[in-house]
Amino acid sequence: MATMSPLSRARSAEPPAPERSTGELLSQVTSDLQVLFRQEVELAKAEIKEEGTKAGKAAGMFGGAGFAGYMVLLFLSLAAVFALASVMDEGWAALIVAGLWAVAGAVLYQKGRAKMRTVSPKPERTVQTLKEDAEWARHPTT
Repeated sequence: MATMSPLSRARSAEPPAPERSTGELLSQVTSDLQVLFRQEVELAKAEIKEEGTKAGKAAGMFGGAGFAGYMVLLFLSLAAVFALASVMDEGWAALIVAGLWAVAGAVLYQKGRAKMRTVSPKPERTVQTLKEDAEWARHPTT
């Protein structure tokens, strides 16, 4: 007669682990998808906040350029007009100075516009991870 070791008797006394039902599995998948969706939303929020910060900085540059342009236009224009008025009519002197500051304003505008073009409104990393998640959902074993 064969004797059973204490370990094999203990194993035979344990009830077999019940297999999970389809409902339990679907519940787990649903829960995992909810967590994944929440994480994706948080990533999107973080990316949008980051891009908003960049846009705010660019807008601040536009505002700073406008204010600086105004102050420069005001004080240096007066000085230049008075300097040119000593050699020509005051009206022509004022027109020449205004043209020079228009060029300076255009240059500042172009720099601000170039900075604004670096802002991406689309959350790139979130879109990429959503694509990866969709690919995984289609082929979960690969």
